[in-house]
Amino acid sequence: MSIPPRCVTVLSSKRLLAVGLLWCAALSAAQPASSIGSSAARAQPLSVTEIAPGLFAHRGHDDVATRQNGGDIANIGFVIGARCVAVIDTGGTLAEGRALRAAIRAVTPLPICYVINTHMHPDHIFGNAAFVDDHPQFVGSAKLPEAELSHSESYLRVLTRELGDVAAGSRVIPPTLLVHGTLDLDLGSRVLTLRTWKTAHTNNDLTVYDVNTGTLWLADLLFAGCLPVIDGSVLGWIDDLATIRALPGVRRAVPGHGPLRVPWPRTLDKENAYLTRLAHDVRAAIRAGKTMQQAVDTIGLDERSRWRLFDVYQRRNVTAAYAELEWEP
Repeated sequence: MSIPPRCVTVLSSKRLLAVGLLWCAALSAAQPASSIGSSAARAQPLSVTEIAPGLFAHRGHDDVATRQNGGDIANIGFVIGARCVAVIDTGGTLAEGRALRAAIRAVTPLPICYVINTHMHPDHIFGNAAFVDDHPQFVGSAKLPEAELSHSESYLRVLTRELGDVAAGSRVIPPTLLVHGTLDLDLGSRVLTLRTWKTAHTNNDLTVYDVNTGTLWLADLLFAGCLPVIDGSVLGWIDDLATIRALPGVRRAVPGHGPLRVPWPRTLDKENAYLTRLAHDVRAAIRAGKTMQQAVDTIGLDERSRWRLFDVYQRRNVTAAYAELEWEP
Protein backbone atom coordinates (compact mmCIF):
# COMPACT_ATOMS: atom_id res chain seq x y z
CA MET A 1 0.00 0.00 0.00
CA SER A 2 1.39 3.37 -1.00
CA ILE A 3 0.59 6.06 1.55
CA PRO A 4 1.93 9.54 0.79
CA PRO A 5 2.59 11.00 4.27
CA ARG A 6 1.33 14.45 3.33
CA CYS A 7 -2.02 13.02 2.22
CA VAL A 8 -2.96 10.57 4.95
CA THR A 9 -3.66 10.80 8.65
CA VAL A 10 -3.99 7.71 10.85
CA LEU A 11 -6.05 7.47 14.00
CA SER A 12 -3.04 7.72 16.31
CA SER A 13 -2.82 11.51 16.08
CA LYS A 14 -3.77 13.52 19.17
CA ARG A 15 -6.67 15.22 17.41
CA LEU A 16 -8.18 11.93 16.30
CA LEU A 17 -7.60 10.40 19.71
CA ALA A 18 -9.79 13.14 21.13
CA VAL A 19 -12.43 12.45 18.51
CA GLY A 20 -12.18 8.75 19.33
CA LEU A 21 -12.83 9.40 23.02
CA LEU A 22 -15.92 11.40 22.09
CA TRP A 23 -17.05 8.48 19.94
CA CYS A 24 -16.73 6.13 22.89
CA ALA A 25 -19.04 8.33 24.92
CA ALA A 26 -21.51 8.86 22.08
CA LEU A 27 -21.77 5.17 21.19
CA SER A 28 -21.54 3.55 24.62
CA ALA A 29 -25.08 2.21 24.35
CA ALA A 30 -24.54 0.67 20.92
CA GLN A 31 -24.65 -3.06 20.22
CA PRO A 32 -21.34 -4.72 21.12
CA ALA A 33 -19.18 -5.78 18.20
CA SER A 34 -18.86 -9.31 19.61
CA SER A 35 -22.47 -10.07 18.65
CA ILE A 36 -21.91 -9.40 14.96
CA GLY A 37 -19.91 -12.36 13.68
CA SER A 38 -22.35 -15.20 14.35
CA SER A 39 -25.33 -13.29 12.96
CA ALA A 40 -23.39 -12.35 9.84
CA ALA A 41 -22.94 -16.02 8.99
CA ARG A 42 -26.74 -16.43 8.79
CA ALA A 43 -27.40 -13.45 6.52
CA GLN A 44 -28.77 -14.01 3.04
CA PRO A 45 -26.41 -12.58 0.40
CA LEU A 46 -27.30 -9.20 -1.03
CA SER A 47 -27.90 -9.22 -4.78
CA VAL A 48 -24.83 -7.93 -6.62
CA THR A 49 -23.78 -7.47 -10.24
CA GLU A 50 -20.23 -7.81 -11.56
CA ILE A 51 -20.02 -4.54 -13.48
CA ALA A 52 -16.31 -5.01 -14.29
CA PRO A 53 -13.95 -7.93 -13.65
CA GLY A 54 -13.70 -8.38 -9.88
CA LEU A 55 -15.83 -5.29 -9.15
CA PHE A 56 -19.29 -6.03 -7.78
CA ALA A 57 -22.10 -3.58 -7.04
CA HIS A 58 -25.55 -3.66 -5.52
CA ARG A 59 -28.18 -1.19 -6.69
CA GLY A 60 -30.22 0.43 -3.96
CA HIS A 61 -33.88 1.41 -4.26
CA ASP A 62 -34.65 4.81 -5.78
CA ASP A 63 -36.43 5.98 -2.67
CA VAL A 64 -36.04 7.40 0.81
CA ALA A 65 -35.40 4.90 3.59
CA THR A 66 -38.55 3.04 4.66
CA ARG A 67 -39.41 -0.14 6.53
CA GLN A 68 -40.43 -1.64 3.20
CA ASN A 69 -37.03 -1.15 1.55
CA GLY A 70 -35.08 -1.70 4.78
CA GLY A 71 -32.97 1.43 4.25
CA ASP A 72 -31.45 -0.18 1.14
CA ILE A 73 -31.33 2.95 -1.01
CA ALA A 74 -27.65 3.46 -1.94
CA ASN A 75 -25.42 1.72 -4.43
CA ILE A 76 -22.77 -0.21 -2.51
CA GLY A 77 -20.22 -2.85 -3.46
CA PHE A 78 -16.77 -4.39 -3.28
CA VAL A 79 -13.56 -4.92 -5.25
CA ILE A 80 -11.52 -8.13 -5.19
CA GLY A 81 -7.74 -8.10 -5.54
CA ALA A 82 -5.24 -10.94 -5.48
CA ARG A 83 -4.59 -10.41 -1.76
CA CYS A 84 -7.77 -9.05 -0.24
CA VAL A 85 -11.12 -7.28 -0.68
CA ALA A 86 -12.13 -3.62 -0.35
CA VAL A 87 -15.75 -2.76 0.45
CA ILE A 88 -17.13 0.51 -0.93
CA ASP A 89 -19.91 1.70 1.37
CA THR A 90 -21.90 -0.75 3.45
CA GLY A 91 -25.56 0.26 3.28
CA GLY A 92 -28.18 1.79 5.53
CA THR A 93 -28.41 -0.77 8.34
CA LEU A 94 -26.43 -3.45 10.13
CA ALA A 95 -28.68 -6.00 8.42
CA GLU A 96 -27.77 -4.69 4.97
CA GLY A 97 -24.10 -4.72 5.90
CA ARG A 98 -24.41 -8.37 6.93
CA ALA A 99 -26.10 -9.18 3.63
CA LEU A 100 -23.30 -7.43 1.75
CA ARG A 101 -20.72 -9.39 3.72
CA ALA A 102 -22.55 -12.61 2.86
CA ALA A 103 -22.46 -11.61 -0.82
CA ILE A 104 -18.70 -11.16 -0.57
CA ARG A 105 -18.29 -14.55 1.05
CA ALA A 106 -20.36 -16.12 -1.73
CA VAL A 107 -17.79 -14.87 -4.24
CA THR A 108 -14.42 -15.06 -2.46
CA PRO A 109 -12.81 -16.31 0.78
CA LEU A 110 -10.15 -13.57 0.66
CA PRO A 111 -9.87 -11.34 3.74
CA ILE A 112 -11.65 -7.99 3.84
CA CYS A 113 -8.83 -5.53 4.38
CA TYR A 114 -10.58 -2.18 3.76
CA VAL A 115 -14.05 -0.76 4.31
CA ILE A 116 -14.24 2.55 2.44
CA ASN A 117 -16.94 5.09 3.25
CA THR A 118 -17.47 7.67 0.53
CA HIS A 119 -19.20 10.17 2.85
CA MET A 120 -21.18 10.50 6.06
CA HIS A 121 -24.77 9.80 5.02
CA PRO A 122 -26.63 6.98 6.81
CA ASP A 123 -27.46 4.95 3.70
CA HIS A 124 -23.73 4.51 3.06
CA ILE A 125 -22.29 3.90 6.54
CA PHE A 126 -24.64 2.06 8.90
CA GLY A 127 -23.63 -1.36 7.60
CA ASN A 128 -20.04 -0.87 8.79
CA ALA A 129 -20.62 -2.75 12.03
CA ALA A 130 -21.11 -5.98 10.08
CA PHE A 131 -17.40 -5.92 9.20
CA VAL A 132 -15.85 -5.18 12.60
CA ASP A 133 -14.89 -8.81 13.23
CA ASP A 134 -12.94 -8.83 9.93
CA HIS A 135 -10.58 -6.23 11.45
CA PRO A 136 -10.28 -4.09 8.30
CA GLN A 137 -9.06 -0.56 8.06
CA PHE A 138 -12.12 1.69 7.93
CA VAL A 139 -11.23 4.40 5.41
CA GLY A 140 -12.73 7.84 4.82
CA SER A 141 -12.06 11.49 4.22
CA ALA A 142 -10.08 13.34 6.87
CA LYS A 143 -13.28 15.33 7.46
CA LEU A 144 -15.43 12.26 7.98
CA PRO A 145 -14.94 11.63 11.74
CA GLU A 146 -16.13 15.04 12.86
CA ALA A 147 -18.98 15.02 10.33
CA GLU A 148 -20.18 11.63 11.58
CA LEU A 149 -19.81 12.60 15.21
CA SER A 150 -21.83 15.79 14.81
CA HIS A 151 -24.67 13.93 13.06
CA SER A 152 -24.60 10.46 14.64
CA GLU A 153 -27.24 11.07 17.30
CA SER A 154 -29.78 12.53 14.86
CA TYR A 155 -29.00 9.91 12.21
CA LEU A 156 -29.62 7.06 14.65
CA ARG A 157 -32.77 8.68 15.98
CA VAL A 158 -34.24 9.14 12.49
CA LEU A 159 -33.15 5.65 11.42
CA THR A 160 -34.95 4.10 14.37
CA ARG A 161 -38.03 6.24 13.82
CA GLU A 162 -38.28 5.39 10.11
CA LEU A 163 -37.21 1.73 10.13
CA GLY A 164 -38.17 0.47 13.57
CA ASP A 165 -36.83 -3.03 14.25
CA VAL A 166 -35.12 -3.08 10.85
CA ALA A 167 -32.59 -0.62 12.28
CA ALA A 168 -31.66 -2.88 15.20
CA GLY A 169 -27.94 -2.92 15.97
CA SER A 170 -27.06 -0.24 13.42
CA ARG A 171 -24.33 2.11 14.60
CA VAL A 172 -21.60 4.37 13.31
CA ILE A 173 -18.10 2.93 13.06
CA PRO A 174 -15.62 5.82 12.58
CA PRO A 175 -12.69 5.57 10.17
CA THR A 176 -9.26 4.39 11.28
CA LEU A 177 -7.44 5.51 8.12
CA LEU A 178 -8.05 9.02 6.85
CA VAL A 179 -7.47 10.52 3.42
CA HIS A 180 -6.68 14.13 2.62
CA GLY A 181 -5.85 14.46 -1.05
CA THR A 182 -5.12 11.06 -2.58
CA LEU A 183 -4.28 7.59 -1.32
CA ASP A 184 -3.49 4.34 -3.17
CA LEU A 185 -4.71 1.07 -1.67
CA ASP A 186 -3.08 -2.07 -3.08
CA LEU A 187 -5.37 -5.12 -2.91
CA GLY A 188 -2.77 -7.30 -4.60
CA SER A 189 -2.28 -6.77 -8.33
CA ARG A 190 -5.07 -4.19 -8.06
CA VAL A 191 -4.71 -0.57 -6.98
CA LEU A 192 -7.57 1.65 -5.88
CA THR A 193 -6.91 5.39 -5.92
CA LEU A 194 -8.95 7.27 -3.33
CA ARG A 195 -9.44 11.02 -3.64
CA THR A 196 -11.11 13.70 -1.55
CA TRP A 197 -12.90 16.70 -3.04
CA LYS A 198 -14.06 20.22 -2.38
CA THR A 199 -17.24 20.55 -0.37
CA ALA A 200 -19.96 19.42 -2.78
CA HIS A 201 -22.61 16.81 -1.95
CA THR A 202 -21.09 16.96 1.56
CA ASN A 203 -17.86 18.34 2.99
CA ASN A 204 -16.37 14.82 3.19
CA ASP A 205 -16.87 13.32 -0.29
CA LEU A 206 -14.47 10.59 -1.41
CA THR A 207 -14.20 8.77 -4.74
CA VAL A 208 -12.60 5.42 -5.59
CA TYR A 209 -10.88 4.77 -8.92
CA ASP A 210 -10.12 1.18 -9.91
CA VAL A 211 -7.02 1.48 -12.09
CA ASN A 212 -7.36 -2.04 -13.53
CA THR A 213 -10.78 -1.50 -15.09
CA GLY A 214 -10.95 2.27 -15.45
CA THR A 215 -13.98 2.33 -13.14
CA LEU A 216 -14.62 5.49 -11.13
CA TRP A 217 -16.88 4.93 -8.13
CA LEU A 218 -18.33 8.42 -7.70
CA ALA A 219 -20.87 7.57 -5.00
CA ASP A 220 -23.08 10.60 -4.29
CA LEU A 221 -21.03 12.98 -6.37
CA LEU A 222 -23.09 11.43 -9.17
CA PHE A 223 -26.85 10.88 -9.11
CA ALA A 224 -28.31 9.05 -12.11
CA GLY A 225 -32.00 9.77 -12.62
CA CYS A 226 -32.50 10.65 -8.94
CA LEU A 227 -32.34 14.33 -8.02
CA PRO A 228 -28.89 15.38 -6.75
CA VAL A 229 -29.06 16.38 -3.09
CA ILE A 230 -27.03 19.32 -1.80
CA ASP A 231 -25.75 18.88 1.75
CA GLY A 232 -22.61 20.91 1.06
CA SER A 233 -22.03 23.45 -1.71
CA VAL A 234 -23.62 23.85 -5.12
CA LEU A 235 -20.63 25.86 -6.37
CA GLY A 236 -18.11 23.38 -5.00
CA TRP A 237 -20.03 20.55 -6.62
CA ILE A 238 -19.98 22.28 -10.02
CA ASP A 239 -16.22 22.81 -9.69
CA ASP A 240 -15.67 19.18 -8.71
CA LEU A 241 -17.67 17.92 -11.68
CA ALA A 242 -15.47 19.90 -14.07
CA THR A 243 -12.38 18.27 -12.59
CA ILE A 244 -13.97 14.82 -12.62
CA ARG A 245 -15.00 15.13 -16.26
CA ALA A 246 -11.38 15.83 -17.25
CA LEU A 247 -9.93 12.81 -15.41
CA PRO A 248 -8.01 10.55 -17.80
CA GLY A 249 -8.65 6.85 -18.23
CA VAL A 250 -12.23 6.69 -16.94
CA ARG A 251 -14.20 4.08 -18.88
CA ARG A 252 -17.21 3.81 -16.60
CA ALA A 253 -18.63 5.52 -13.52
CA VAL A 254 -20.75 4.15 -10.69
CA PRO A 255 -23.29 6.59 -9.22
CA GLY A 256 -24.37 6.59 -5.61
CA HIS A 257 -28.02 6.38 -6.66
CA GLY A 258 -29.62 5.14 -9.85
CA PRO A 259 -28.61 2.51 -12.42
CA LEU A 260 -25.21 0.89 -12.00
CA ARG A 261 -24.41 1.24 -15.69
CA VAL A 262 -24.82 4.77 -17.02
CA PRO A 263 -23.63 6.59 -20.15
CA TRP A 264 -20.30 8.31 -19.43
CA PRO A 265 -19.87 11.27 -19.31
CA ARG A 266 -23.43 12.12 -20.41
CA THR A 267 -24.90 11.31 -16.99
CA LEU A 268 -22.36 13.60 -15.35
CA ASP A 269 -23.25 16.36 -17.81
CA LYS A 270 -26.95 16.07 -16.99
CA GLU A 271 -26.24 16.47 -13.29
CA ASN A 272 -23.95 19.40 -13.98
CA ALA A 273 -26.65 21.08 -16.07
CA TYR A 274 -29.12 20.79 -13.18
CA LEU A 275 -26.71 22.22 -10.61
CA THR A 276 -25.56 25.01 -12.94
CA ARG A 277 -29.10 26.06 -13.69
CA LEU A 278 -30.01 25.93 -9.99
CA ALA A 279 -27.15 28.28 -9.13
CA HIS A 280 -28.10 30.61 -12.01
CA ASP A 281 -31.78 30.75 -11.06
CA VAL A 282 -31.08 31.29 -7.36
CA ARG A 283 -28.68 34.12 -8.17
CA ALA A 284 -31.33 35.70 -10.40
CA ALA A 285 -33.91 35.44 -7.61
CA ILE A 286 -31.54 37.08 -5.14
CA ARG A 287 -30.80 39.90 -7.55
CA ALA A 288 -34.52 40.40 -8.07
CA GLY A 289 -35.01 40.79 -4.32
CA LYS A 290 -36.99 37.57 -3.86
CA THR A 291 -37.07 36.02 -0.42
CA MET A 292 -35.82 32.52 0.19
CA GLN A 293 -39.40 31.29 0.46
CA GLN A 294 -40.32 32.87 -2.87
CA ALA A 295 -37.30 31.22 -4.46
CA VAL A 296 -38.18 27.84 -2.95
CA ASP A 297 -41.74 28.10 -4.22
CA THR A 298 -40.83 28.93 -7.83
CA ILE A 299 -37.38 27.74 -8.91
CA GLY A 300 -36.90 24.69 -11.10
CA LEU A 301 -40.47 23.40 -11.11
CA ASP A 302 -40.23 22.41 -14.77
CA GLU A 303 -37.48 19.93 -13.80
CA ARG A 304 -39.95 17.71 -11.94
CA SER A 305 -40.52 15.22 -14.76
CA ARG A 306 -36.77 14.75 -15.28
CA TRP A 307 -35.79 13.51 -11.82
CA ARG A 308 -37.00 10.90 -9.37
CA LEU A 309 -37.55 12.16 -5.80
CA PHE A 310 -37.86 15.74 -7.08
CA ASP A 311 -40.64 16.62 -4.64
CA VAL A 312 -38.60 15.24 -1.74
CA TYR A 313 -35.42 17.23 -2.34
CA GLN A 314 -35.93 20.20 -4.70
CA ARG A 315 -37.07 22.66 -2.05
CA ARG A 316 -34.17 21.63 0.15
CA ASN A 317 -31.73 22.20 -2.72
CA VAL A 318 -33.07 25.69 -3.42
CA THR A 319 -32.82 26.52 0.27
CA ALA A 320 -29.22 25.32 0.45
CA ALA A 321 -28.22 27.20 -2.71
CA TYR A 322 -29.93 30.40 -1.57
CA ALA A 323 -28.16 30.28 1.80
CA GLU A 324 -24.82 29.75 0.05
CA LEU A 325 -25.24 32.43 -2.61
CA GLU A 326 -27.11 35.11 -0.67
CA TRP A 327 -23.94 36.85 0.53
CA GLU A 328 -21.88 36.09 -2.53
CA PRO A 329 -19.61 39.05 -3.47
